[in-house]
Amino acid sequence: MRGGTSKGAYFLAEDLPAEPAARDELLLRIMGSPDTRQIDGLGGAHPLTSKVGVVSRSGDPRADVDYLFLQVAVDRPEVSDRQNCGNILAGIGPFAVERGLVPAGKERTSVRIRMTNTGDLATATFPTPGGRVDYTGGAAISGVPGTAAPVTIEFPPGAHPLLPTGNVLDVIDGVAVTCVDNGMPTVLVAASDLDVTGYEQPKDLEDDLVLAGRLRELRLVAGRLMGLGDVSDTTVPKVTLLAPPRDGGAVTTRTFIPVRCHTSIGVLGAAGVAAGLRIEGGVGARLARLPDRGDRVRIEHPTGFLDIESSLGTGPDGLPTARRTAVVRTARKIFDGTVFPRAAETAPTPAPSRGGQR
Repeated sequence: MRGGTSKGAYFLAEDLPAEPAARDELLLRIMGSPDTRQIDGLGGAHPLTSKVGVVSRSGDPRADVDYLFLQVAVDRPEVSDRQNCGNILAGIGPFAVERGLVPAGKERTSVRIRMTNTGDLATATFPTPGGRVDYTGGAAISGVPGTAAPVTIEFPPGAHPLLPTGNVLDVIDGVAVTCVDNGMPTVLVAASDLDVTGYEQPKDLEDDLVLAGRLRELRLVAGRLMGLGDVSDTTVPKVTLLAPPRDGGAVTTRTFIPVRCHTSIGVLGAAGVAAGLRIEGGVGARLARLPDRGDRVRIEHPTGFLDIESSLGTGPDGLPTARRTAVVRTARKIFDGTVFPRAAETAPTPAPSRGGQR
């Protein structure tokens, strides 16, 4: 399925091995990793197209289904469960209805989802006319050709502090950053502070070895400050470069995942940016052009924009908290069938999944 601006393989948990190492080894063979082309599997030779969603009925009374996101590395025998993915999340509700985990409503269906990577919750609402998932419709999202049925995703206030370091600003190697967690640990930094404009194409930024070194060091320090420990072998926190908007939005972004530059922006990464822009004194506040009224914020990215609704409150400690976050994405079923993984004896042994709960 395509979920948002990503693409991945969706599985029922019962159809995969229960033991994580065996599951990961199978997924590497299914996706065709490690191979920069992923020529022998389902992967699309890019982190945005080498993703997996694993779904099961939830034992949590607050949720209908559990969703485990797994990032399958392209060029390494590694599967990571250290992050959520809000784009693949867009397909979880429709998949749950397709597989009979949740009954479809006559016109619309809402599915309560627990993201087991972090324990966060979301509710996805989408059209099901006549009790069947309808993937057609007139909703368009930037970065995806054509239109599809809208999937509205609402996130309740997160269980994690919005400012995990306890500070509006932290200074790392002389660079001011704002560390936020609104569903995804994210480090916000002004592009100009890293000697780039923030308007470059993703490949040009990826080819900048000086920038890559600075981003790596910044991310390692930020990870420790955010309570994530040693993040040298993980995909979080993400680093997002901010620049003033160019096309009528609130801000321009370039996000690293963590080495490749995102060709758009992830839903949860955008949630962090949107909240970060509203934090008085934060890195984003001095760069953003926020609307005079309303919660909607338009985040510009390399292939267009993402609209997200975000509002903040104030916690007992006086620090800002996330009050409401919602976004409209689309999803489309591309294929439903049987995959034939390559033979087990040709597959490298996977590195262990990196952690679970943050």
